[in-house]
Amino acid sequence: MYPLRRNRRLRTNPAIRHLVRETLLTPSDFLVPLFVVEGKSTKEEIPSMPDYYRLSLDYLEKEVKELWELGLRAVLLFVKVSDDLKDNKGSEAVNDKGLMQLAIKTVKNACPQMLVMTDVALDPYSSFGHDGIVEDGRILNDESSEILAEMSLSHANAGADFVAPSDMMDGRIRTIREALEDEGLTDTGIMAYSAKYASAFYGPFRDALDSAPVDQKDVPENKNTYQMDPANRMEALKETRMDVEEGADIVMIKPGLCYLDIVREIRDAVEVPVAVYQVSGEYAMLKAASEKGWLDHDAVMMEQLTAIKRAGANFIASYFAKDAVRLM
Repeated sequence: MYPLRRNRRLRTNPAIRHLVRETLLTPSDFLVPLFVVEGKSTKEEIPSMPDYYRLSLDYLEKEVKELWELGLRAVLLFVKVSDDLKDNKGSEAVNDKGLMQLAIKTVKNACPQMLVMTDVALDPYSSFGHDGIVEDGRILNDESSEILAEMSLSHANAGADFVAPSDMMDGRIRTIREALEDEGLTDTGIMAYSAKYASAFYGPFRDALDSAPVDQKDVPENKNTYQMDPANRMEALKETRMDVEEGADIVMIKPGLCYLDIVREIRDAVEVPVAVYQVSGEYAMLKAASEKGWLDHDAVMMEQLTAIKRAGANFIASYFAKDAVRLM
């Protein structure tokens, strides 16, 4: 008891504070999201995500080499496809010579040891901007899952180490896992977006990929019938446990900061690694506030990332990964 025990002794100077620090960030704690576009010599800044870019394949090659030099060892690939390649069934998603498949091969050729995870969802390929097939104002579940399984096989055959279904269709993890097993792709992992909430923080991401739901008759105006209600906690545990039972190797919570209670509960509930996606809106808010001089960019960035890891994340998908590692 006080005064025999004075807690401030362990805060006296930077050396002791670092020595007893409970949560440490390292380059191994990050998964780097990358946006890929068609073309050559293209590096387009995303207006709602300052300092983040869409990259053509030649710039993607340069980027992954730079990431590797910084000690970053894993990337998560997304593609922006042209409107003329979009349809209701996401046919381009299973094109073995499509942009995602070429992006996977580009990363593996440039940096063979880089861990490649790929986004598996229909919205970048959908003419309606949804993660599943649209019919009579509804999102079809089982039919969409079958296409997601085909997409996963295509990604795995192109060289992806993990597929990352972000769609929230019921049962899609089992469908994908069985498809991979049937094709002998037993080493291909699945990172399931298990607790993906219908969040308002995704806006800049949808700008980056032009993947927002379209405003059209008989098309759902939002993704609330398949993404989770932000008010729900127990549902996240149920969804996550089901994904693990169906074969997920890693589970993910998305978004990050507003859902740290969910991160901790899931970390305590399952025995597989837990990932957290610090999403585009979280990134954009800090960028905007720091540009105004209202917040210290680097200090807040590191505090946010530390909080996510402290809550229980094994690793973090973050647009801040390069900036954070350069500070370490």
